Amino acid sequence: MANFVKKNVSREAVHNLHEKYGLSMLEASVFARRNILSGTDVLYYLENDLRFLHEPFLFSSMEDAVDRILDAKEEGEKVLIFGDKDVDGITSTAILYSYLKNIGMDVQWRLPVGEDSYGLSIQAIDDFAKDYGSLIITVDCGISNNKEIEYANSLGLDVIVTDHHNPPDVLPDACVIIDPKIPDSGYPFQEISGAAVAFKLVSALRFTRFELYKQDICLLDVKPNSDGSYNIDCLKTRNLVPKSRYSKSFFPGEISISNTKIPDFLQGQQIFVWNSKVISSYLREIFGSSVEFQTLDLQSEIAKTMPFVNGKNLSTIKDLSKIAKYSDTPNTEIDGFYNIFVTWAYKLADSLFPKHAEDKLQDLQLVGIAALADIMPMKNENRIFVKQGLEGINSGKKRKGIAELIARLDLATKTISSTDLSWKLIPALNAAGRMGLSNLSLELLINEDPKERDILAQKIIELNEQRKHYVQEAEFFTEKDAFTSIQNFDGKLCIVHDKRINRGVTGILAAKIMQKYNIPAIALTFTEDGSIAVGSMRSCRGFVATAFLDGFGDFFINHGGHNAAAGFSFESSKLDLFLSKAKELSKNIRLEEDAGIIEVDAEIPQDFITPDLLKLVEKMEPYGETNPELIFMSNNLKVMDAVAVGKSERQHLKLTFDCGKYKFPAMFWGEAERLNRDFKLGDTLNIVYNLGKNTFNGNTTPQMLLIDLKK
Repeated sequence: MANFVKKNVSREAVHNLHEKYGLSMLEASVFARRNILSGTDVLYYLENDLRFLHEPFLFSSMEDAVDRILDAKEEGEKVLIFGDKDVDGITSTAILYSYLKNIGMDVQWRLPVGEDSYGLSIQAIDDFAKDYGSLIITVDCGISNNKEIEYANSLGLDVIVTDHHNPPDVLPDACVIIDPKIPDSGYPFQEISGAAVAFKLVSALRFTRFELYKQDICLLDVKPNSDGSYNIDCLKTRNLVPKSRYSKSFFPGEISISNTKIPDFLQGQQIFVWNSKVISSYLREIFGSSVEFQTLDLQSEIAKTMPFVNGKNLSTIKDLSKIAKYSDTPNTEIDGFYNIFVTWAYKLADSLFPKHAEDKLQDLQLVGIAALADIMPMKNENRIFVKQGLEGINSGKKRKGIAELIARLDLATKTISSTDLSWKLIPALNAAGRMGLSNLSLELLINEDPKERDILAQKIIELNEQRKHYVQEAEFFTEKDAFTSIQNFDGKLCIVHDKRINRGVTGILAAKIMQKYNIPAIALTFTEDGSIAVGSMRSCRGFVATAFLDGFGDFFINHGGHNAAAGFSFESSKLDLFLSKAKELSKNIRLEEDAGIIEVDAEIPQDFITPDLLKLVEKMEPYGETNPELIFMSNNLKVMDAVAVGKSERQHLKLTFDCGKYKFPAMFWGEAERLNRDFKLGDTLNIVYNLGKNTFNGNTTPQMLLIDLKK
């Protein structure tokens, strides 16, 4: 049996999770083993409300980007959205294009097709300039296109870069850059997809129709203290983002207001208070009756939309806040005021612009798909993106294009999970781009004609089958070279290159080699004319792919990506030089140790193996990067039934375990040969397993998916 261990956890940590967040002791122990301990982390596992997403205007340059786009709309400028050919790039383009088109802008899109390289190209810029275009917006690319953006500038074109890839040391000279990974981006979470960045831009554009856009608002609160003084708290906001704070205590008559910083702090601000009569009386008590504050009582306004706040003071309001529940620091009254203010603003905006609210939920289906497709970590707001996306897909209000593809994949009658998206829908959606026809997937997502979308969906399914064939071929072509390469690079790296590898599957091939040998891998092929080498790198064990490629200096035509996945190209005549440089750089590769230990999330006694375990499995959804499926361990389970199933050469094993009250079904994929070799019917086994669902004839039942077993 493999080396599975159950990590010891602090009883105090488990008890705290149980008491503070209402988790069962089993749930709390799983959270503790996965180091989900802070309120911020717990929040994103237990909640899926859009209110917990980060504000789009936290991006320090978001207002500049929004204003430039609004200027383009007002002036009737031609706008080009330039995306990437993978799922993240396609969904990013669809989100932004659909919005700009719907508000009446003269907008067009372009993606790399055929043998086009990644990122904004000189050819695309020239073509757009000849068409009298003036504004280019990149999505899921652009952060490494310094040369191309400089060229666009020379032609008088503005470029807004929206991206999420690792930035180069020198940023491009773009009109505006929105990328959570650049220095001083202002955004609190770096690991979002390109589609999420595009969604934030569209969300900010939607907010501009609301009267609070660009309004400098100060929330003001006054609270009496036990010593007879009063505490004055002020919080400045702009576009729902806190900008600065002021907090100070004063005794009545202690000081003239003109001798405080309050007048300067409040200058030019709209002042919102909670219960203006009470606040005004406190201020007169502190500074005298001659002082007048022009305030707006927000309590009465908010009560129109949220009646439950009527008659409640801020002390009560702050304790009702879900955000306060998950705060790791004490929540003040001014914090509670801010939280209820933002919640009200969103509710009011949704009621004023219901079409925006509907479109937002449609967009989130694409953002959730992109998060899984681009292997974003399933933590922080990525969890809400995927949860909301799945909720939309399963609600019967599937986004156009997604509905047709799901039907073609025979998923229409089941509840879609993150695993279904990752293993079925995303590879199909990705296939068109890998086959050089990225435009087909984008057209599927933006086409208004259901019949045409159905035809496009079928073409994409066919391309996916072709893609599978190319991957199998590439694995066959490179199997021996991979083994030789690993030896050449002292077991630290693998590089394979072959002109027969289809360009669209280099990333998949590199990933398969990386997974097989547990080392960073590079797969290379060549353009049709043989002049350019195009490669993909996939990394693991803490080694940063982009940092390795940066070590080549100015060797590449272009390169970029993430810590774990990157792409590049260079003149094919430099292949030998590339290999020799890689050999030299590989000497500095340091890989994290892989102890071969798999951690078990919980040991489940026989009497606790019930269908209720599925509730815990569902609570931990969505699964993905940094949040693998739960692994359970159970001992001394009797095998009641065991039979080999399947028509493939390597058959599967279908078992039933006696768990006392419940008889639990299990599948052991590809391991039928272990029956009557390692165990037999009636034996008692120790097992390690995931817990999943089996849907048959419309009925869904829990099912163990065995990882390993031992007699």
